[in-house]
Amino acid sequence: MTFMDAAAQSRTLSRAWGDLVDGFGKRELWLHLGWQDIKQRYRRSVLGPFWITIATGTTAVAMGALYSKLFKLELSEHLPYVTLGLIIWNLINASILEGAEVFIANEGLIKQLPTPLSVHVYRLVWRQMILFAHNIIIFVIIAIIYPKPWTWTDLAVIPALALIALNCVWVSLCFGILATRYRDISPLLNSLVQLLFFMTPIIWNENTLRSQGAGQWAKIVELNPLLHYLDIVRAPLLGADQQLRHWVVVLVLTVVGWVFAALAMRQYRARVPYWV
Repeated sequence: MTFMDAAAQSRTLSRAWGDLVDGFGKRELWLHLGWQDIKQRYRRSVLGPFWITIATGTTAVAMGALYSKLFKLELSEHLPYVTLGLIIWNLINASILEGAEVFIANEGLIKQLPTPLSVHVYRLVWRQMILFAHNIIIFVIIAIIYPKPWTWTDLAVIPALALIALNCVWVSLCFGILATRYRDISPLLNSLVQLLFFMTPIIWNENTLRSQGAGQWAKIVELNPLLHYLDIVRAPLLGADQQLRHWVVVLVLTVVGWVFAALAMRQYRARVPYWV
């Protein structure tokens, strides 16, 4: 078999799908590695990953209190809104920025340990879900202080989180492969994500726009896909009305994203070990 034949066989959807399935099957490996990442990062620390919880909580309280005063919003409504926005944003932000570095950061393992590439992505997403679980404690405390009436429909947060995790996987796969080939992608993403933070309703909402006489911008904000990802998780937890359009947009983007991820894995999966 020639090199060209071998390369052609490696660029098949079945091989790409097999990598994803085999990688998921090695759950003991990526679950262990993801947990070890957190333990290693906070080794010899008394509070460990709760330092991130403290930092997120402090930022949420400061921003929630400040912007509620600036825009004359009720603190009992705006503080939980900002807190959830920051917690969910941290999860999405990590899947983009750390996802772009996922293969570069694991160069040694990729070259020395013959495992599916997807193992490193699952490890990243699992690690971020653990941190999300730590951060959600902040919202639980705020929800106790400012209780809201909940209904059974608010359990939609469970499939919403599953959708977020599913999207984090394809985002990390796509940006990971792209940034491994083109190293300028990572700093570009850093700048873009920073801009998106201010363009996404995290510390402000539609009421903020209306109070500033900029209600017409609400339609433009709808074009920001991150708005829809935030809302499918935030609305159920706040006990707010859930909009069907947010779910439709997220489901469509999930399908489209996984199509791109499958194509990227089919075409470039075998080249990543040579690029890192």
